[in-house]
Amino acid sequence: MGDGRAASSLVQVLIYQVSITLVVVVVSLVPPSFCDECSRKPVIFNFGDSNSDTGGIAAALGLPIGLPNGRTFFRQSSGRLSDGRLVIDLLCESLNRSYMTPYLESVGPNFTNGANFAISGSATLPEFVPFSLDIQVLQFLRFQSLSLQFTAQGWKDLVDEEGFQNALYMFDIGQNDLAGAFTDLSYEQVIQKIPSFLAEIKVAVWNIYKSGGKNIWIHSTGPLGCLPQKLSTMAAKTAAEVDEYGCLKQLNDAAKQFNEGLSALCTELRTQMKNVTIVYVDIYAIKYDLFANSTKYGFENPLMACCGYGGPPYNFNPNVTCGRTGYNICNEGSRYISWDGTHYTEAANLVVVSKILSANYSQPQIKFNYFCHA
Repeated sequence: MGDGRAASSLVQVLIYQVSITLVVVVVSLVPPSFCDECSRKPVIFNFGDSNSDTGGIAAALGLPIGLPNGRTFFRQSSGRLSDGRLVIDLLCESLNRSYMTPYLESVGPNFTNGANFAISGSATLPEFVPFSLDIQVLQFLRFQSLSLQFTAQGWKDLVDEEGFQNALYMFDIGQNDLAGAFTDLSYEQVIQKIPSFLAEIKVAVWNIYKSGGKNIWIHSTGPLGCLPQKLSTMAAKTAAEVDEYGCLKQLNDAAKQFNEGLSALCTELRTQMKNVTIVYVDIYAIKYDLFANSTKYGFENPLMACCGYGGPPYNFNPNVTCGRTGYNICNEGSRYISWDGTHYTEAANLVVVSKILSANYSQPQIKFNYFCHA
């Protein structure tokens, strides 16, 4: 994927295709570069779904994810379900480290700075998906075992024992569990399943802890009810079913219930684990703010997909999704929050990352680069 740029490149890209007024607003959100503060090489291991998949599904199943995906930044297929960079890419840039290599990438992999186990479509429950969270953790444990074995034999360019101990372990998963549950279950039944989702995350974090991990970074799930895909396929029957911004209340309420449980889980684990830092980031609040204050950030048609089919109000059709014959797409440079009805645009991700780096949405309020300090 090439080397990541410094966090200052975030500011440069914001200037690209944005009006001067919007630049002033958004640039003010981006904290200064943290690169000089990292006194040891930042190593990251990530577990998740398409929100942080940097090419895993393409490597695992050979699925082509071509243009228009990647059109904004990479200008070619990047294996990402977005027009450009994901939140995980921009966070890597803030540390001046290379983008994350999917664990299953067989051609030209670079695992010196960690590995990405996230696979699109993944969920916490080991049901119906080949790369659920428990499988991703098992893959990591194998990766760790082999890396330590080879470094002991003198191999270079691998993560060593100190690297694993000081690494940051990121989790961004749960959206597919909730979305899948709403396909067949009522709201009350979905709420009843949430503890089973959280139980899988708990087991995963404990396994990382037992393997020596001490820096844990956990993202909450976003406002499911604001996604054009859900708004189109689960259209509200009454005005009471949507909030003031047009999002589906029950789906968002379920996401908030999940997040409350996830936050409580983080609090519980902090009391049970020794010498461990666990940071919970309220991604829901960050992303919901994009929809609630879309004009503030210069976004157009906040509930409409840039790439899809059907036109207003959502431009989403499950039979003609982004990239399939017949799809339409917004002009490059248009300010959309949703890329394809499910995933976010790079423009939206830039704002999300600026708020993550502020630490104002983190519990405790710890900067993202804390783990690469001396």
